[in-house]
Amino acid sequence: MLPERQSRTWVFTIIFLGLFVSSVFGVLGKLKMDPVKRLDLIIFDEILKLSTSDKPAQEVVVIDIDDNSLSAIGQWPWPRYRVAMLVHALAEEKPSAIGVDILFPEPDRTSLDSVQKSFKQDFGLDISISGAPPELQDNDGFLGSVLAQTSAVGANYFFFDQSNKIEIIGKSETSFTGRTDLLKLHDATGILNNNFKIASQLKFTGFINTQFDDDGMLRRLPLLLKYKDTIYPHLTLATFMRSLGVTSASIETTPHGLVIQVKRHAIPIEENGTALLRIRGKPDLYPSISAVDVLSGTFPAGSIKGKAVIIGSSAAGTNDLHSTIFDSQFPGTKIQAVMIENMMSDYFSRVPSWGGTAIVLLCITCGLLISAMSIYSPSAIQMTLGAACLTGVLFLAFLALFYSTGMLFPLAAPLLTVMVLFTTFAVIRYAIEKRLAYLRLKKFENAKVVMFNSLAIVTEMRDQETGAHLLRTQHYVKAIAKQLMHASRYSKFVTPEYIDLLFLSAPLHDVGKVGVPDNILLKPCKLNEDERLVMMKHAEFGEQIIYKSKQNIEGDDFLKIAGEIASTHHEKWDGTGYPAGLAGEAIPLSGRIMAVADIYDALINKRCYKHAFPHEEAIAIIRESRGSCFDPEVVDAFLEIEETIIAIAATFKDKPITHLQSAPVA
Repeated sequence: MLPERQSRTWVFTIIFLGLFVSSVFGVLGKLKMDPVKRLDLIIFDEILKLSTSDKPAQEVVVIDIDDNSLSAIGQWPWPRYRVAMLVHALAEEKPSAIGVDILFPEPDRTSLDSVQKSFKQDFGLDISISGAPPELQDNDGFLGSVLAQTSAVGANYFFFDQSNKIEIIGKSETSFTGRTDLLKLHDATGILNNNFKIASQLKFTGFINTQFDDDGMLRRLPLLLKYKDTIYPHLTLATFMRSLGVTSASIETTPHGLVIQVKRHAIPIEENGTALLRIRGKPDLYPSISAVDVLSGTFPAGSIKGKAVIIGSSAAGTNDLHSTIFDSQFPGTKIQAVMIENMMSDYFSRVPSWGGTAIVLLCITCGLLISAMSIYSPSAIQMTLGAACLTGVLFLAFLALFYSTGMLFPLAAPLLTVMVLFTTFAVIRYAIEKRLAYLRLKKFENAKVVMFNSLAIVTEMRDQETGAHLLRTQHYVKAIAKQLMHASRYSKFVTPEYIDLLFLSAPLHDVGKVGVPDNILLKPCKLNEDERLVMMKHAEFGEQIIYKSKQNIEGDDFLKIAGEIASTHHEKWDGTGYPAGLAGEAIPLSGRIMAVADIYDALINKRCYKHAFPHEEAIAIIRESRGSCFDPEVVDAFLEIEETIIAIAATFKDKPITHLQSAPVA
């Protein structure tokens, strides 16, 4: 609900604030800056976890040089001829492609020709080895020839923080055409190859670099890199292309971003050539066969035929383990299997290229909607429900887009816009409503003052001599009550709120005089007994007037003290007072305080029927009446503030007045 008299300012302020906050988050989201970027990663992770499948991968198999293989055959590194034997055994099973996720940059020093050279160099001995075919005398050459014969994809690694003079050995047959001009690839400064005898025979290669996010998690792989103005594929992409029997792929544009088009398969990538991994779940969902089982021929028949094969090692000593959203020790070879499976089954997730612009527009839209809710929602509950519904719609739209297309829309910026603006507007709304409540309370308090003063003025108009008397007694009772609060057993009962009401109520102690006939009220001489009895009725009249007014007021019972004062300020401590003859603490404290203040003021001021008593004589009379007419503790408090009482009497001397002054609430 709009604040009265400020609705236009309120609307402009809320709309401006909504646009400002939403624009800030929109820009943060488009530029992928924290905290938006971090929250997006959390959302993506949770959604990908929800989309997991228990179905194992069908198109790829990992050949794992695992701890069992190392234990059975020998520790790593194996002689290259044994790796060649593994590749040859796999090739006989007719897989669609073989990718080798292992680099062999150093020469194999277990080769027969290496042994002969070492003995010649170290001992000057010429060792002849008979019976070994020429191809087995050079392990590296033998492995290179097997890789070439089987068209296996070898590995290399690119550097970005150092350069070297090593060139690409041989020439890969893989090439890329199409909109390569739209790519903004990472440009490598150096390369680590297989040693010359292997690399020179390879027809197909792929790099094995990975790319971690800032939190150390592996969520994507770089499928393309540039080195010396040439584009090179990742091992997974090269193996996938080999499985389809193609050597060329095209970079194409789609409404959602760039893709690598390989035959009918469109692999979504970002401008920098990276692609998101869409992992099915735990590593176990990606089938693997132990290398020792392949070499011994004990693996299930037909489990490799027609599938892409990745050779690698999950052994603890190789340290090829990565942190993912599903497992903190996800083997690198199975990461390769994840991406190849994604490519073969077109099972991708991607962030759309139009996401940046859409983020800004969606943030602004959400900001305006939350602003409108804040302006027009009649209650905080409705505003909360509106914000919750908007958040729910965003999540449902996000899920629908993901499950229908695999696209991950960056939702963090719009969500933060909604949450921050809702919280901000809720705080502002609370502050405004609290201010309005304060103003309403202030108006109510002012209304109480006006009501009290109005009733007191009625009394004053009937008896002009009571005007200053009402002001003096009002301040007397306040001073006495403050003293009681600080120095008596009434300190817990006499609170600042009680004193405020006592101060407001005191002028009404004689309001009942409006019910006394003029010939008695205004009589210039002493009243006779019958007249005195009528005058005594003013206490009852006052109680009736106030309590009848109180019946029409709900909630705050602020007239209670006024009624007590009007009806009991003539009661006496010993029970000889009127109108009810109450005694001791049966008399309300307000009446006991008013009794002392009323008598003192009546004594020190001249009336038509009496002369004014000196202050000392009035004090003596009150002291003598302690315990008979007056509450002893109230009298003690009165006597302790004698100087204050004298000052009040001097400030509000009798003088002609036309209205009752109203004092502010203390």
